[in-house]
Amino acid sequence: MSSDPASDGGRVIMTRGLVALFAVACGVCVANLYYSQPLLPLISDNLGSSAGSTALVVTAAQIGYLLGLLFFVPLGDMLVRRRLIPFVMAADAVFLVATAFAPSLYFLIVVTVFVGVAATSAQILVPFAASLAEPERRGSVTGTVMSGLLLGILLARVFSGLIAEVTSWRPVYLIAAALMAILAVVLHRRLPDEEARPAITYGALLRSVANYFRSQRLLQLRSAYGGLVFATFSVIWTSLAFLLVRPPYNYSAATIGLFSLFGVAGALAAAFSGRLADRGWEHRVTGGGLLLLVVSVALLDVGSHELIALIAGIVFADLAINAVHIQNQQVIFGIDPAARSRINTSYMVCYFLGGAIGSAGAGLAWEANQWSGVVLLALVFSGLAFLLWVIIAIAGSVRAAGSPVAPAADPE
Repeated sequence: MSSDPASDGGRVIMTRGLVALFAVACGVCVANLYYSQPLLPLISDNLGSSAGSTALVVTAAQIGYLLGLLFFVPLGDMLVRRRLIPFVMAADAVFLVATAFAPSLYFLIVVTVFVGVAATSAQILVPFAASLAEPERRGSVTGTVMSGLLLGILLARVFSGLIAEVTSWRPVYLIAAALMAILAVVLHRRLPDEEARPAITYGALLRSVANYFRSQRLLQLRSAYGGLVFATFSVIWTSLAFLLVRPPYNYSAATIGLFSLFGVAGALAAAFSGRLADRGWEHRVTGGGLLLLVVSVALLDVGSHELIALIAGIVFADLAINAVHIQNQQVIFGIDPAARSRINTSYMVCYFLGGAIGSAGAGLAWEANQWSGVVLLALVFSGLAFLLWVIIAIAGSVRAAGSPVAPAADPE
């Protein structure tokens, strides 16, 4: 099959090459949020900042991504995406160059916010791919593109750790800028044209996002789950480098980056989690995932001095977080198929708000009580998520018991 987008009666056909391009672009865009995690000790030493202050670099990227989700991603329903996406990716390349030459931590934090905003072009590419795919291939096309995004998250830490081991932390961002610039040019040439965009104002788009969140309790619940699990994820990964660079581990930046490969198990479990959701097991799989997350945090506590426990905790945590995230998306996309982009915006804003809170709290927890403080904070977030699930399960059981016919579906 040709890698060029073909046309069938005026409709673009998503060839394998075009799907792969979307997947790679999503992965490279989202990777910009995660390069810094194994580099934090190096940045701290180079800029003379404390661990807690340096951890705000991760928070800044997540805040920027959150702002981009809220104020930038809706533009994908207004503007021609073939022009919008390459422009924003080119802007991200400029921000990444500025990051590489940051003279101070304050400058680095500010410019990282803009890197995070521009990285949300990935969240425009995903629905763009879905809209271009034939209805019978939409699921597989979207899944492939999302796999690219997930691999970008996993491989970003490996890439940055290996580059920093050979050079320093600054060349990581120069290489990332070059990748974004190249992709901006390729996408400008390869992205297909699309039909005229809907006649809707920017203000109306934003209001509809808020209206969906206010009116849909299921969206609120799933957003709460998402925010709490991603807060747990951010607490763990923001602090992990500070643990691994010290005794008893004394690992290099390259070795620390390789730890993200343990998250591959979670990526592989995502497809299986989706199949369980298709069977209507969303509530039960969510509960199992949240319980597994709590157990994984307990293993991470032992992992302060036991490598096997640390690895097991990371594997189980990533598996649980990905499983819950897949269930969340399965549920919210069923609320209103005609408004999936806006519903996804609401959910992802809460998701990354939780991540920003988690990464900011991680620095404070480390400075207060090092790894023990980090584990305690992760336990608070994961425990709250599981407690919320238990409350919903009990409430659903009470409603079922009081009904003449018990519902067959999960309590949600």
